[in-house]
Amino acid sequence: MNALGVEKVYVVDPKHGLADDWQNLRERRSLSSTSVSAVKWTFVKRFDSTRDCLDHLRENNFTSVVTSPHRKGARNEILHDADFTAYTKLAVWFGNEGRGISDEAAEASVMCINIPMFGMIESLNLGTSSGIVLYEVAKQRREYQSRYRLRKRRGERANPLPTVIEPKA
Repeated sequence: MNALGVEKVYVVDPKHGLADDWQNLRERRSLSSTSVSAVKWTFVKRFDSTRDCLDHLRENNFTSVVTSPHRKGARNEILHDADFTAYTKLAVWFGNEGRGISDEAAEASVMCINIPMFGMIESLNLGTSSGIVLYEVAKQRREYQSRYRLRKRRGERANPLPTVIEPKA
């Protein structure tokens, strides 16, 4: 998540599988050994319910989009056709592999994103799907930020910023 520019990870965990205090979780040897240093740089917050998380996002002016291989939202988009630059604060929801995204999260979202797949399998595991979707979101937002100025100096930049960092020779 952190490598793609994600600032926060929110987890809906009604069974309390995760600790309430992320600092305590960070200190667990089992977690720090599997995530190397990512656990140091990623903020994680646990919610008891989808409603609690949606309320928090709404209070903080986030726009939600969900991901699902099935049509669930009022507006369904194929991943590469969706515009992720239209939202300043974006929350991307992923469901678990067994149940998928909840109807409650889908109803509260502006669109449902679908990753195009061409084989017999119609879904990907959580790690794979989140990597694919978040890469596309980050790519679009970096390209947008390279072209347009923010805040008081809005408008297109005379010289766009580079979107790819070239390796040094």
